[in-house]
Amino acid sequence: QVQVVEAGGGFGQAGGSLRRACKASGSIYEINAMGWYRQAPGNQRELVAAISSGGSTNYADSVKGRFIISRDNAKNAVYLQMNSLKPEDTGVYYCNADCDTVVVGRKHYWGKGTLVTVSS
Repeated sequence: QVQVVEAGGGFGQAGGSLRRACKASGSIYEINAMGWYRQAPGNQRELVAAISSGGSTNYADSVKGRFIISRDNAKNAVYLQMNSLKPEDTGVYYCNADCDTVVVGRKHYWGKGTLVTVSS
């Protein structure tokens, strides 16, 4: 079994900052990419940022220059530093880990998601 657990603040003000953290644990051989997704009310889930095991990053255009994704491979953890927040950043944020596991092989695992609200 693999668990993906998220942590961090869920409420911020426009122009401010928030930081989210996520850690994967369990029967994991290796974690490939890790990423953050969000789902705004009435919208589909979308990629916010992703990072490969080697540190290559990919960002949604809407967050480029404001959000920074990083990871600690030794801790199986990924972080999202959210700066210059905007009300449109509001949504449920999910962590995703692409894992090579002992039991089921390669599989994507999701955190439960956390509502992030940015007030204007």
